[in-house]
Amino acid sequence: QVQLVESGGGLVQAGGSLRLSCAASGRTFSGYVMGWFRQAPGKEREFVAAIKWSGGSTYYADSVKGRFTISRDNVKNTVYLQMNSLKPEDTAVYYCAARVSTMVLTTTRYDYWGQGTQVTVSS
Repeated sequence: QVQLVESGGGLVQAGGSLRLSCAASGRTFSGYVMGWFRQAPGKEREFVAAIKWSGGSTYYADSVKGRFTISRDNVKNTVYLQMNSLKPEDTAVYYCAARVSTMVLTTTRYDYWGQGTQVTVSS
C-alpha cells in the first residue's frame, strides 16, 4: 500500500521560503513520477512541479519556475519542494502525488495522493 505523507507547510510572509517534504512508503518508486499540486479555496487543483524518480528530470508550472525546486532523496524515499520568493497567490493546500508511469502529466491523473499541507503566504 503506497502512502504519501506531506509536511512542512505553515505561515510565511511574502518573499519568504518554505520546504515541503513528502515521505513515500509502501514500495520502491523507481519508474514513478512524483508530483506536487496545490489547491486554493474555490479553485481547481493545479500542477506545480514533478520529478521522475529515475533520472531526476524535473518539470515546473510557469507560475513557479525559477522560484520552486523539486528534488528527491532516494535513500530517505522523500520528495521535497523548496519554495522561495513566496507570494500571497501561492497560498493553497499543497498535495504530493505519485504516478505509476515514467510519463509526466500536469493533470491530476495520478494514482496516489497525500493528505495535503497548508501553505499560507501573508502580504
